[in-house]
Amino acid sequence: TTLYVSFLSIAIATLLAFVGALGRLSNNSVWQGISGFYVSLFRGTPLLIQIYLIYLGLPQIGQTLREAGYPSLANWFILSATVSGVLALALNYGAYMTEIFRAGIQSVGRGQWQAASALGMSNWQTLRLVVLPQAFRTVFPAIVNQFIAMQKDSSLVSVMGIWEITFRANRFARKDSKYMEMFLLAAAIYWILTVISEWIQGRIEARFAEADRR
Repeated sequence: TTLYVSFLSIAIATLLAFVGALGRLSNNSVWQGISGFYVSLFRGTPLLIQIYLIYLGLPQIGQTLREAGYPSLANWFILSATVSGVLALALNYGAYMTEIFRAGIQSVGRGQWQAASALGMSNWQTLRLVVLPQAFRTVFPAIVNQFIAMQKDSSLVSVMGIWEITFRANRFARKDSKYMEMFLLAAAIYWILTVISEWIQGRIEARFAEADRR
C-alpha cells in the first residue's frame, strides 16, 4: 500500500509540476497567478493539515451541496481515504516539484529554442522534442529525491486508517504492546525502500552518463 500510494502520488505530482512550471514560465499573467498561488498555498501549509482538509473538509462541502439539492455534485467531494491521501500527497509534492521543473526547463539554453525555431519547429514541438529531454536529465535526481521523501511522508496517511506501513506497525504495537519492536521494524522497511530507490536512481543516472559519452 505504501508503494502504491507513493507511485501513484508521484505520477500525479509530476504532471501537476509540469503544468505548474509551464504556468510559471508563461507570459500570461493569469496562468502565472494561478500557478504562483498553487505553489505558495501548498508549500506554505503543513501536509498533515492538507490531508485533513481533503479527507474531512471536502465531505463537509459535499454535505452542504446535498442539502442544497445538488446530490450528484456533492458526490465529487466525498472521497475515500486512499484517494484523499494520494490527492494530498500529489498536490503537496507537485507544488515543490513545480520549481524543480521550472529550473530544469530554464537550464536549457535559449539557443536551443532559437535553433529549433530556425528549423521550423513550433514552440510545443521544441518543448517536447528538444527542451524536455534535456531538462529531464537535469531534474531526474531531484524527482527521485522527492519520491524518496514521499515514501516516508506517506506515513501521514495512516491517520485516515489506510493500511500502510506505519498504520500496521501502530496496530500491531497496540495489540502486543511492543512499540519498540514494531516501530523499529517499520523504520527498517522505510530505510530499505530508500536504499532500493537510491540504487535504482544510480543505475538510471549511469545509463544517462553512458548515453552522453556515446
